[in-house]
Amino acid sequence: MSNREKSQTSSEFKVNGILVDKGVRVSNRPHVDELSSRGYGAKDGKDLLLTFYEGLYLLEKLMLNVKDEKGRNVDFQNLVQCYESVNENAWAGYLVYRDLRSRGYVVREGFGSKVDFRVYERGDYSKNTAKYLIITVQEGKPISIEDLTKTLTESLSLKKELVIAVINRRGETVYYSVSELTLN
Repeated sequence: MSNREKSQTSSEFKVNGILVDKGVRVSNRPHVDELSSRGYGAKDGKDLLLTFYEGLYLLEKLMLNVKDEKGRNVDFQNLVQCYESVNENAWAGYLVYRDLRSRGYVVREGFGSKVDFRVYERGDYSKNTAKYLIITVQEGKPISIEDLTKTLTESLSLKKELVIAVINRRGETVYYSVSELTLN
């Protein structure tokens, strides 16, 4: 997509948000409804709270302007730093989120201590539950077998497929499906 196409796309839909402790708050009602219908954010009263990775993605796509509480613009790098202050694996998480979104999936926040994302099939995510649970790992940083086993057991009990998203040294994402092996 050329810069001209990006700017035309972004000018059609541009959201204003305020940086808060947990992400980016959007208050404009039409924007709240539009973003929510596209699978972004979580309703918080009349507002929509975007996670940091959602805010980064929309900022990169030129669909979001972010300001801090004093009205100063927050750029991409500032938002990354805010995200890193609450999540040491922030950049890897963002790269996985961006990759999944670019492939057409709706990606929602994970749960528990190990699941980073819930991923819905392409299409209308509100009709079905998430099909995949994603764990994000950076190449060279180990994950314990106990943690992996516990998360796999949890995903199987929820009837979800567990996927490990590995960010390699070049920043590319490689996905590995995890399943239970039973030997007779």
